[in-house]
Amino acid sequence: MRCPAAGAGGGAAAARRPAGPRLVPSSSIAVSFARCGGRSAAAAASGWRIHAVAGKGVKAPMDAVESAVAPAAPSMVENGSSSITVEEFEDLASLVKDDEASVSITVVGASGDLAKKKIFPALFALYYEGCLPKHFSIFGYARSKMTDAELRDMVSKTLTCRIDKRENCSEKMEEFLKRCFYHSGQYDSEEDFKELSKKIKQHEGPRVSNHLFYLSIPPNIFLDVVKCASKSASSVSGWTRVIVEKPFGRDSESSAALTKGLKQYLTEDQIFRIDHYLGKELVENLSVLRFSNLVFEPLWSRQYIRNVQLIFSEDFGTEGRGGYFDSYGIIRDIMQNHLLQILALFAMETPISLEAEDIRNEKVKVLRSMKPLRLEDVVIGQYKSHTKGGITYPGYTEDKTVPKGSLTPTFAAAALFINNARWDGVPFLMKAGKALHTKQAEIRVQFRHVPGNLYKGSFGTDLDRATNELVIRVQPDEGIYLKINNKIPGLGMRLDRSNLNLHYAASTRRRYRMPTRGCCSTR
Repeated sequence: MRCPAAGAGGGAAAARRPAGPRLVPSSSIAVSFARCGGRSAAAAASGWRIHAVAGKGVKAPMDAVESAVAPAAPSMVENGSSSITVEEFEDLASLVKDDEASVSITVVGASGDLAKKKIFPALFALYYEGCLPKHFSIFGYARSKMTDAELRDMVSKTLTCRIDKRENCSEKMEEFLKRCFYHSGQYDSEEDFKELSKKIKQHEGPRVSNHLFYLSIPPNIFLDVVKCASKSASSVSGWTRVIVEKPFGRDSESSAALTKGLKQYLTEDQIFRIDHYLGKELVENLSVLRFSNLVFEPLWSRQYIRNVQLIFSEDFGTEGRGGYFDSYGIIRDIMQNHLLQILALFAMETPISLEAEDIRNEKVKVLRSMKPLRLEDVVIGQYKSHTKGGITYPGYTEDKTVPKGSLTPTFAAAALFINNARWDGVPFLMKAGKALHTKQAEIRVQFRHVPGNLYKGSFGTDLDRATNELVIRVQPDEGIYLKINNKIPGLGMRLDRSNLNLHYAASTRRRYRMPTRGCCSTR
């Protein structure tokens, strides 16, 4: 029986552990344990809950346990499809006390670009901040042949001290790298995952174990990995969870098919879908800026905002990743996830709380209110060969990893409209591209012209120079600044635009130990 107050996460393990003999007559009642918070000390410490199981399989409330247990029938512990005897469970539960449970994190696709640039550095940041449990191990899994030492060398090149140095950073890195291991195997091989499971168990010891799999791989092999992991490398005594990185399919149909496939091996509360861009500091600060500052909320509508620009640009091309990129293009890779998530956060109404479901509901309302995109509101293109700093870079179709004659766009711009009372008629201009002049991601909010502006003559005919603009720079050099009109000191009435600037590196690092410049500047 599922606990009605249970949160997301932690589902049934798919693998079975050999258990003691099951002597449960059909006329008797046995004690079993199900995940989600218990009333006994041992069960509560381990994250299991006691409930009674009637002879016909009907699960009764916890309150009926004392009167329902038949002493002659040995009690069992169940966690989804896995079961162990109570004696075994008590041995495990005793180890949970004092934070004795272990967590094993497996990064599937560990040799890939996302794992090297994002996942391992993020895990180190969690470790540095004390957010990982006392007993944890990190396993890299990929097809590439690599030793533990080679993995650690690869990972060490991307780790940075993202927080001001309260402790010796190099020592923390060494401690972290000692907990990183590697196992090579095929993504569709249950045998390889069994070998991975053996290696995991060697480091877990006799503790209650929790398994987390981060899928840093293309979506077309998600199901192969989930099938093998659930059958051969699930936790028996704790939870097993899977993090699925975007994109979730190519379109609505393939996304639905992916979800259906995942649920053949996992329950919904075991699946965590992630868009890593939502972890950006300024993206997280977007709702705070709007909903906790009275000065902005009254202006956040069609009455005062002329347009909103969501801009993402990279100053490099595919650089050998053309095979993956060509399957999705800039629209699926950046616009329909990263930028659309930001748009929904920016435009949503005030949620009733900060709970994930309440925020999601408001974001969904925004997406459902969007008008279908028209072809005339979209511009696409590809980057060509260019020279920068005396170095000549190949064009997109000249990349050896890109199919010849590919028409996949590397640049796209689109005008989107939200058909509701707050945003009717306001264009949301979304632009994203690779191999452009600068590397940046920002939100630009351009306000309307001042009606009957007394000083429009001071700006000449270019009224856009007199327009107030709020700029939220997501990367690099995170910051928020507001462009306002200001009188230039001296005789006469000459006007210029000035910036009210909140530069994160300068204003918050000293007070809040924020990341130093450059530590979070890559996508």
